[in-house]
Amino acid sequence: VQLQASGGGLVQAGGSLRLSCLASSSIFKFDAMGWYRQTPGKQRELVASITSVGGTNYADSVKGRFTISRDNAKNSVFLQMNSLKPEDTAVYYCNGASLYPFRDDWWGQGTQVTVSS
Repeated sequence: VQLQASGGGLVQAGGSLRLSCLASSSIFKFDAMGWYRQTPGKQRELVASITSVGGTNYADSVKGRFTISRDNAKNSVFLQMNSLKPEDTAVYYCNGASLYPFRDDWWGQGTQVTVSS
């Protein structure tokens, strides 16, 4: 399965962006899908995830501002990012994970999000 991320860009603080992740086949393959982000010199961190049954999880730093969703018919996962802050600037990566019998991850290419102050 290949994951194709898109939707990044340059936005002013307070603005919004919507990231999209398109899978090359059914996303039911994954127990969970998510968005991670990474800045230079730092580890990749989880931003938001959504399970195959729609359960969601968010990093504390984005709660109330970001919303993850999925469209199974379109094999896609989305991240709506509102009230963006300069500290949200990072490369965002789409992830698909199988959790059983052991964790296996699929990654899309990154998409750059830059928030100017």
